[in-house]
Parts: sequence; C-alpha cells; structure tokens
Amino acid sequence: MFENFTFENPQFFWLFLILPLAIAWYIWKRNKQQAELKISSIKGFKASGSLLAKLRPLLLLLRLIAMTLIIIALARPRTVDVSTKTKTTRGIDIVMAIDVSASMLARDLRPNRLEALKDVAAEFIQGRPNDRIGLVMYAAESFTKTPITSDKSIVLSAMKEIEYNNLLENGTAIGMGLATSVNRLKDSKAKSKVIILLTDGSNNAGFIDPKIASELAVEYGIKTYTIGLGTNGMALAPVAIRPNGTFQYGNVKVEIDEELLKEIAKVTKGKYFRATDNKKLEQIYEEIDKLEKTDVEEFKFYNYEEKFRPLVLLAGILLLFEFLLRFTVFRSFV
Repeated sequence: MFENFTFENPQFFWLFLILPLAIAWYIWKRNKQQAELKISSIKGFKASGSLLAKLRPLLLLLRLIAMTLIIIALARPRTVDVSTKTKTTRGIDIVMAIDVSASMLARDLRPNRLEALKDVAAEFIQGRPNDRIGLVMYAAESFTKTPITSDKSIVLSAMKEIEYNNLLENGTAIGMGLATSVNRLKDSKAKSKVIILLTDGSNNAGFIDPKIASELAVEYGIKTYTIGLGTNGMALAPVAIRPNGTFQYGNVKVEIDEELLKEIAKVTKGKYFRATDNKKLEQIYEEIDKLEKTDVEEFKFYNYEEKFRPLVLLAGILLLFEFLLRFTVFRSFV
C-alpha cells in the first residue's frame, strides 16, 4: 500500500522535536499564570467555569495537531507511479546448427547426447527474449528446421521435435551444416550475427568443405561458436540396426575433429568449446550467453502526485478553529 509513498524533504521531520518543547512551554506558562488563594470554604463560588477549565488543554491539542500536519506537509509527501519501457538497441540473430547423426544417440551424456543438448539449448533460447533464433539440422546433408524468428514458442516447439531419423543420410557434414547456417544469416540486418555449431564427430560427408563455409561466414561478418560434444575415450553408441529397427549399442571410440572446430572458431572470431558431460554442456551455453549480450535501453517514467495540500488545508482549519475557541468560548481563561 505504501511502497510507492515517498517524502521529498524528510529532513523537516527534525521539526517534530519542537512539539515536546511546546508542551513544556505550555505547562510552565500555565503554572506561572495561575495564582494561589487560600480560603476556608468555596461553597459560595459557582462552578460554572470548571468544565471549560478542564477543556482548555484542547486548544493546545488542536495547535499540536496543526503543527504536526504542517511539518508533514513541509516534508512533501507524494506518491510515485513508475513505468518502464525497454528498447532493444542491438539485436542478435542466432542460428543453432545441430548434428543429428546416429552418433548423437550415444549415452555418455544423460539420457543421450541429443536429448541433453535439446534441454540445455531450450533454456538458452528462453533466456534470449530480445534475439531472433533459427535452427539448422545436419547429418550427411543439412536443412533448415526453423528460419530465424523472434517467436520463441515456434523455436522451442521445433527444438522439441528434433530427433534422429533416417530421412537424412547418416554421416557428419560439418561444412554443409555451417554453409546452411550462413545462408540463413547472410541477409540479416542485425548488427551481430552468430552461429552455434555443435557436432560429436568429424567432417566425413557433404560436398562443401568446412573451410570454404568458414570463409563465407567471415565474408558476411558471422561469428561461429563451435562445440565438440562427447566424453574422452570410449562411449556407448549405436553400432548397428536390428531387424526390428532398434539400435544395437556398443562401445566406440569418440572421434571429434577438434582441430577443425578450433580453426572454424578462430577464423570467424568465435570460440571453441568441448562438452564432455551434461554439466559442462550447460556451462558452455551459459558462457556463450554471457559473451553475446543484447544491448537493451530501459527508460523509466516517473509520475508524481503531491499529497501535502490537503494537510496544509486541514492544518489551517484546525488553527482557525483554535483561534475562534481561544477568543470566544475560552476567552476569559486566556
């Protein structure tokens, strides 16, 4: 209720120290003005003025209340209504290129590499409300899952639908995935354009060389962050398909062309990361989130409503009432 209630000049509250002094002065002055008369009996005196004498301190009370109201008014009580307006001054367009080859079903991350990536990437997307994001999927070939858009619900829905299937020929075409991502961003008018390319293998398919795709990214001013996904050594991954269509798993050696991924990141002024477990993958996306910040201007508008006027008016009425009582009803006692 009072969270938007403020005082512009709170230093005037020190004036409250005057009130005890005023009370002390009133008591001292009253005692000084009263004379003592010793008589044997007061039966012959009328007590008509006794009630007024008892009510006389009401004058002081009215004056004290008026002084209190004036002090509060001097402190300038007011309410403030704060409204904010944000303006994105430098939006970022991001394309996430995701490897969906069969090796992404390896279980060295929980529950597997692909599902772990989807969970972390979804959190990353939700944390970028001011940016446009698109999705590219690639294996031995690549295609655009979602063009860059500011509608996060569309991107999140598309991310949830990503899964391994046999529509794409199995393999890892890093050059194709990167080139498709560049194609999505080349006409972007954003001041900052970023690709997050993730793979768990080496370039063994596709007809576009990753180095050529890197040069295209440089030409269009697109920064590329590359992520090598997979534990060190051996990992439980699909090695064959059973007659019923399910995968047969076995331990296979993790082979990531880190030199290629480092080179792509270096040429495009990005950065290379290695994710060996779920926690490390989360930390990588958190770091990218910090590295690529969108500039947002926040404008605050303050609407003040002064509240001192009713206090001054009420104090004036009390002082006038006190003045009238003092020189009419209580005149003989002043």
